Amino acid sequence: KINLNVESDPKIYIEESSVISAKEKFNINDKQINILLGIGGSGPTKRTPAKIIKEFINLSLKEYDCKFFLATGNKNEEQEILNEIILNFKEYCIPLNNFSISETLPIIKNCKIAICNDTSFSHLSAALGVPTIVLMCDSPLLYGSYSSKMYPVIPDGMKTVSHNSRGKEKINPVKIFDKFIKIIK
Repeated sequence: KINLNVESDPKIYIEESSVISAKEKFNINDKQINILLGIGGSGPTKRTPAKIIKEFINLSLKEYDCKFFLATGNKNEEQEILNEIILNFKEYCIPLNNFSISETLPIIKNCKIAICNDTSFSHLSAALGVPTIVLMCDSPLLYGSYSSKMYPVIPDGMKTVSHNSRGKEKINPVKIFDKFIKIIK
């Protein structure tokens, strides 16, 4: 038996001056709820459909003053999701796809909460200390629950998830919103 105590909360540290600079550059207001939406994904089965994200945004805006930072890549499929969200919520959203990771990290650190597909952004936001709701579409549950900053949402009708769960259409926006409320209070 090996007696190891492994840290399950990886941490990313960034300069406070970078966080302050991002806050000024992007007009981030602490009176709003600043939310990272990690809407991209390494493959099509990991990307929650825009209609589900849009319903979460609708629920949020009915109750709270929010600003959404949309993190995704530049693949056509990811841009379609981004554009569909922007079409309906342009005044509330800032896309981050044209910024580098080093420019994006201070923005994420300014967010009160992150809601992400199981992608690099869920891991980054949790490591930055941001409470992160992880939408578990098609990855093992461990990928979205190893950190105390991660709060997985499993597709409706499933008890767990793994590779090939193919659950992106069954992510429930009301479940996301309920978890969001519990975390931000």
